Amino acid sequence: MFSLTVRDHMMIAHSFNSPRFGPAQKLHGATYVVDVSFFREQLDQDDLVIDIGLASEQLKAVVDEFNLTNLDEQAEFEGRNTTTEFMAKVIFDRLAKRIDSGSLGEEAQGLSRMRVCLSESHIAWATFEDAL
Repeated sequence: MFSLTVRDHMMIAHSFNSPRFGPAQKLHGATYVVDVSFFREQLDQDDLVIDIGLASEQLKAVVDEFNLTNLDEQAEFEGRNTTTEFMAKVIFDRLAKRIDSGSLGEEAQGLSRMRVCLSESHIAWATFEDAL
């Protein structure tokens, strides 16, 4: 299995709706390092997993939807805790749609898996991975 990973980051604000989160129930900020790994069984005709430029560009476009925003103000997240785990899946789903639409190039149709990892610090991160 071959893989290629691209990285970006985003800064968000949010709060959580459960006593389980303690002080994080209050509005607070987070800076995430976002790593996305693309996997395929065989390299494409140009010996690539995916075009690194397109992958970086499309990741940035997804991250920019959230960067410097308060997630509590986004209607689509109403009633949800926008945890690191939850946001990893949101980013996965948005990138998967971009792959399906051809935004990452025709060769991206040969990808078999994708992993999105959000690091909220040097000691804690969450990942969502699934088949494409």
